[in-house]
Amino acid sequence: MPILVTGAGGAVGGVGRRVVELLRRRDLPVRAFVHHDDERADALRGLGAEVVAGDLLSGADVLHAMSGCDRVYFGFGVSDRYLEATVTAAAAARQLGGLDVFVNMSQMTVSQMSIISSVESHQQHQQWLGERVLDWSALPVVEVRPTVFMENPIFTASILDSIERDGTIRLPFGTARTSPVLAGDVAEVVATVLAAPRQHVGRVYELTGARPVTAVELAVQFAEALGRPVTYVDLPYRRWVDEVLTPLGLPEHVAEHLATMVRLHALGRYDRHSDDLQHLLGRPPRGVAEYVDELRSGQVRSGVGYGRT
Repeated sequence: MPILVTGAGGAVGGVGRRVVELLRRRDLPVRAFVHHDDERADALRGLGAEVVAGDLLSGADVLHAMSGCDRVYFGFGVSDRYLEATVTAAAAARQLGGLDVFVNMSQMTVSQMSIISSVESHQQHQQWLGERVLDWSALPVVEVRPTVFMENPIFTASILDSIERDGTIRLPFGTARTSPVLAGDVAEVVATVLAAPRQHVGRVYELTGARPVTAVELAVQFAEALGRPVTYVDLPYRRWVDEVLTPLGLPEHVAEHLATMVRLHALGRYDRHSDDLQHLLGRPPRGVAEYVDELRSGQVRSGVGYGRT
């Protein structure tokens, strides 16, 4: 039976696409669910995956894509309809029955939230509610909670673009620490769970980098990886929003989410560490040096690219 991988066309970091690649390397049958049947879909077919185009907000499309699958990876981009997509996928899975596992891509912020939390973004609240829906669904769920992707626009705009422009990293983090994780590492965890799900059902996996670092330490790591000077500039929050975030021209829901993530960074909410990735993959998380290698080899896109694809 095929493994359904949603979001396979790729969003930030292309986790879905990477999961398809990793599963096909194991010679496992994959059905890739994409939003647009374009050249990215053709590339998935080239890997030997079956491709289905549709909308995760359409119950009919989700039922069609999920039919005949016994394992599902659910990932949906930052969207003001995220909760609707999660409920639709859960309802389809319950109606069809027979799933061995439903792997949900969440984020670590929800582990610090409750029904009365008020400082998080609308997206984070939707993801917290989405996890509650899956809790109540009686589905064989595995929650995957990364801290923040290294490929997140916060970093691509404030680090990659800024380093290229003037050799600086420009963020309002102050002395707070962060622990970003590479999308490729997260995809490898997802693929590992999907390949042999029985021992993972009901688990929550929190994924971080090797250790939390300050923005100054992050600048040092990029300088070493790039072989050029990189310094950290601690921007005031409002100036970061005006000079870095607003020019990206992102949808309001996405911009509010990213602005909130940056604000929560400064409050220490991303100063997190977990050994889950090490235990699952048998190796430590990769870091800045490996990320720079991926950029140089063209394995990841450095642009914003945030949203549904």
